[in-house]
Amino acid sequence: MVLLELFSSEYKNPAGSVREGQPVRFEITAPEREYLSVICRSDDGAVSFEKRMEKQGGTHFCEIVFDSRGLYYYCIADSGSSFLNCSENGELFFSRSRIWCQQLVVAEEYEPASAFFGGTAYQIFPDRFAVSGEVERLPGRSYHEDLHEIPDWRPDSSGKIRNNDFYGGNLRGIIDRLGYLSDLGVTLIYLNPIFESNSNHRYDTGDYFRIDRQLGTEEDFRELCDEAKRNGIKIILDGVFSHTGDDSVYFNKYGRYDSIGAYQSKESRYFDWFNFQEWPDRYDSWWGIDTLPEVNEMAESYTEFITGTGGVIDHWMQAGASGFRLDVADELPDEFIAEVRNAVKRNDRDGLLIGEVWEDASNKISYGKRRKYFWGDELDGCMNYPFKNAVLEYIRSRDAELLKRSVDEICLHYPPEMLSACLNMLSSHDTERAINALAAPQDRQRSRDEQAARVLSKDEYLRGVEMLKLAYALMFFLPGIPMVYYGDEIGMQGYGDPFCRGFFCEDTADENLRTAMREICKKRKENADILDTGTTDIFLAENGVLGFYRIKNEKKLAFIINMGGSPAEVLGETIDPWKFSVIRLS
Repeated sequence: MVLLELFSSEYKNPAGSVREGQPVRFEITAPEREYLSVICRSDDGAVSFEKRMEKQGGTHFCEIVFDSRGLYYYCIADSGSSFLNCSENGELFFSRSRIWCQQLVVAEEYEPASAFFGGTAYQIFPDRFAVSGEVERLPGRSYHEDLHEIPDWRPDSSGKIRNNDFYGGNLRGIIDRLGYLSDLGVTLIYLNPIFESNSNHRYDTGDYFRIDRQLGTEEDFRELCDEAKRNGIKIILDGVFSHTGDDSVYFNKYGRYDSIGAYQSKESRYFDWFNFQEWPDRYDSWWGIDTLPEVNEMAESYTEFITGTGGVIDHWMQAGASGFRLDVADELPDEFIAEVRNAVKRNDRDGLLIGEVWEDASNKISYGKRRKYFWGDELDGCMNYPFKNAVLEYIRSRDAELLKRSVDEICLHYPPEMLSACLNMLSSHDTERAINALAAPQDRQRSRDEQAARVLSKDEYLRGVEMLKLAYALMFFLPGIPMVYYGDEIGMQGYGDPFCRGFFCEDTADENLRTAMREICKKRKENADILDTGTTDIFLAENGVLGFYRIKNEKKLAFIINMGGSPAEVLGETIDPWKFSVIRLS
């Protein structure tokens, strides 16, 4: 048994989310029932009502208008306390089991980030992508002499993982490779943190107003944004606002900054940003990591510092950024995210705000609270982990039916304007690389020592490359913005952090794979007029074969992928096993 909403396009129009004040029509064919009604309730229980459906012949129908944004649920009942259900093959039946189906209502005035629709994104871990010029050796940091070395991962003598090994990647290196990225088809770059920090990942911010010296200067960043825009590429930054570094202007635990930090004095201008149980050494920190003191985002001075006039958002948007990706959005209050959105949009009406959300963002509960990410006041989109997981599992298991259910659910749950802005990735700095996840998923259970030494065998690698091509091809034609994690296109390997964060070495690039990725990007670009906001209709999911339409106005294309064991005849074409086809129908 599955939720009625997975087949609701037959019974409900519009099928998924709606705007405030937009009518929703329910229509059920059940001639044997004299009475049917739609029962609705808001997620918080503040709104609850029942509307009886009219009956003409054997069809029951009614229209409901949701006046206020928010998350609602509905079910359909008869007069005998039986409720409408739907089998996996789409057949209706009534039972005593009540199935609540989701209805998300978005703010009427929400303006989508349409300037990004139909594009292709590329994620860069700044220290690991490209070096231009001589690498300056800064104190307190170690440097890899051989760029092919894996990142340091063992704890030091005190048992701490310092993350202070560097390869020397910088902003000028990215500038030098903008032509390469443009040729690949990239229209959006997402940069992991670039602000001053003592770690290679830079999620322990030292100063929100300074580019880390290893990466370059603010002038370099401005030039990067200008040159990127000349190449048709926009740049968004990682906004790490749930915590700072303990070695920062704001906390200043080690006294390395001229400021008076919260650790040093209760009179510090930053003191109310942090939560101390016992000042100065006992304080809330991100996941208990004492180098990452948590911030009280709703402290008035902190909110103003990040989102106010002349604040962090203003500064970097005016320097050329086109938006932000919010790190650990689950740990940021809804009210704070709304303020970040206001700051982004007042700088650029087309600016993009993405949230790091690992689950279904439309109904996410974090820390006991239902989140409002997609109500129209906060995010434009999110990191689409549900798609990532579903696509990788399909390529591994060939279970097309499971993929269909996963994709249908997200397409129905997410507002279409927000789904079109989601970043759809297969790898990231937080996860194993897709080629490893596909070719040798069992290795994620290995010890860190084993993962550090693990390199795919030749057979595993060749199989992984073919699987990776298919996975990316599928992701490039699903709704949203496909995002390539730097190096995936040249066959980089690696399990979880930090092994997925190696340096991009051109001399080991797999040109066969890169050429295939360029072709996939090219096919997407050629069909961007449909893929930007076109709806998705999965018409085939059986025996390992998946087929879906992308439809926009009078335009239509079909994407078919065959992970089955024999050739498949679909829409007049023969699709061989481990192949895909894109057919422009109109």
